[in-house]
Amino acid sequence: MQTNPEKDTELRLKVNSETARLAWSELEKHFAQGNVVWVANELDLVEVAVRISHDDKTTIAQWMADGKVAKVSDQQALDWQAADAALWAVVVSPFILVQQEKPTRH
Repeated sequence: MQTNPEKDTELRLKVNSETARLAWSELEKHFAQGNVVWVANELDLVEVAVRISHDDKTTIAQWMADGKVAKVSDQQALDWQAADAALWAVVVSPFILVQQEKPTRH
């Protein structure tokens, strides 16, 4: 089945409405199960969720090869735990995509 994630406005709005800031402590049990995926700040969290929902293997593989999408590492988890970090998160079953808050530009 051919899908077109660029034009899936309905899914994009749904994903956007389901995105929330969560404390890392709320995500740790999911991390322990291997279900938390980190998204680099240069990517749009909603766009990544839409691409995963559409099973866009080519784009996702490129992001992974570029180090822009990856399972959360033990070091990231430790750093976020120590910092009591809050992350943007959205569920794309079975994964929870997370992204650190983007720094604000002055």
